[in-house]
Amino acid sequence: MSVVSSERVAEGTVALITIDDGKANALSADIIADISAALDEACADEAVGAAVLAGRDGRFSGGFDLQVMQAGDFTAIVNLVADGGDLVAKCFGCSIPVVAACTGHAVAAGALLLMGCDVRVGADGPFKIGLNEVAIGMVLPAWAMDLAEARLSKRHVQRCVVNARLVGPGEAVDAGFLDHVVEPAMVLERAIAEAAELATLNGPAYGKTVEQFRSPVLDAMADHLAADRSSVG
Repeated sequence: MSVVSSERVAEGTVALITIDDGKANALSADIIADISAALDEACADEAVGAAVLAGRDGRFSGGFDLQVMQAGDFTAIVNLVADGGDLVAKCFGCSIPVVAACTGHAVAAGALLLMGCDVRVGADGPFKIGLNEVAIGMVLPAWAMDLAEARLSKRHVQRCVVNARLVGPGEAVDAGFLDHVVEPAMVLERAIAEAAELATLNGPAYGKTVEQFRSPVLDAMADHLAADRSSVG
């Protein structure tokens, strides 16, 4: 069974992309590629006006694949993180709205995926959300800092990025990681409803507005991602 699945919901107007590895929903190169391909297919489908990116029960994503991140292969680490950056940028610059169904914990790359989505619906409960890189001895990549400055609350961004502070779902709304918090059983339903409403927007107008409004952040992210990849040849 594939870790990443895709189906059409809301009378075919919404592409539901689900990540479920039965564990932490860690982002490997293959999973990132499968999510990216599913988004491309959704954008190419004229009937689809929005997408939902959903996790499994209790987990949206625990971040990048630790087998790669802890193996000590610098080139592999840089390439995996850059692949993740490309995916986050694709969500943020997508020609259709992308809604996150944050079904539980979302840390590190999981939190970055949330920041790349238009609307983020989170599950209420004892879940942790945020950027824990500094706490585990890592420096958040420059492209991620670009996005954090754009999406996180000015009152929270320093603590979330520099102090690696993880927050619960309620505070995640104030911080800027989430937009809505609902009961866990309602997360997917609410996310699909949000996406179905966004799917009624004028598609060309949405795409052009995203291109103009988000281009400064997307351009900065692209420059930093290119620099990261060039650092390892």
